[in-house]
Amino acid sequence: MALTIVPLTLGGFDDLPRHIRRCVYWEVAPDGETLTDTEFDKEAWLSMLMLEWGSCGQVAIDHAVDGTERVVGVAFYAPPRSVPRVGDFPTAPVSPDAVLLTWVGSEPGLDVRVKEELVTAVCTDLVRRGVRAVEAFALLTPVGMLTEDVVAQIDCGPCGCKTPPLTDADFLEQMGFETVAPHHRFPRLRLELSEGLGWKAGVEHALEQLLAAGAAEAALRTALEGTGDAAAPVGRAGQD
Repeated sequence: MALTIVPLTLGGFDDLPRHIRRCVYWEVAPDGETLTDTEFDKEAWLSMLMLEWGSCGQVAIDHAVDGTERVVGVAFYAPPRSVPRVGDFPTAPVSPDAVLLTWVGSEPGLDVRVKEELVTAVCTDLVRRGVRAVEAFALLTPVGMLTEDVVAQIDCGPCGCKTPPLTDADFLEQMGFETVAPHHRFPRLRLELSEGLGWKAGVEHALEQLLAAGAAEAALRTALEGTGDAAAPVGRAGQD
C-alpha cells in the first residue's frame, strides 16, 4: 500500500467513503429531531469549522499501482465547544487546554498503520498550531463484543453506521494516550503535546513495539508452517 496523509478540505469531502460523509454522530446535537440529509449537515458543520478554526481532519489516501486513488482512513478533531455530542459522555468535560479527537478509523481489513499515521498527522498539525494536548472519548469494549444496551447508547441514528464512531481505547494507549477519566465503557484519554516533540518520541516508541510484536508473530507463523501446524485453529492443535 502506497499511503499518503493529507489535510481534509471541502473539495475532498465527496471523496470520503459514503458512510463517513453521512455520519453526524459528533456533529449534530442528539435532540431527537429527524434528519433528512445528514450528508449535507456534515458538510455544513465541516465548512463552518474550517472557516472559524482551520483544519479539522486528516485523510489517508491509498495510491494503487494502476494510478487510481481512494480514501482508506480519516481522523476528525475539533475544539470541544464545536462538538455537540461532548456533553453526553459520563467522562466529560474535555480539558480546557485540549482539542478533541472525535474519531480515527480506516476501512475494514486494512493494516493498523493507516490509523497510526493519521494520529501522527493530527498531532503534528496541533503542535504546529500551539495546542497543548489532544483528548478522546474512547471505547473500552471491542466493537465485536458490544452488548445491545451499549450499542443503543452510541446509535448513529439515520446515518446507519455499522460500527460506533468511537476510537478503541487500546489503540489510543498504544499511541501514547493515557486515561485521565476512567470509565467502564467510555474512558477519556489524553496525549500531552506541550513538551515540544516529546509526544513524537512516545508515538514512535509505541510504533516500534507494534512492529516488534508483528515481527514476532510472523516468526512464530513461519515456525509453525515448518512443523505443519500453521492451519490448526487456536486451542485446537493436536485435536481430532
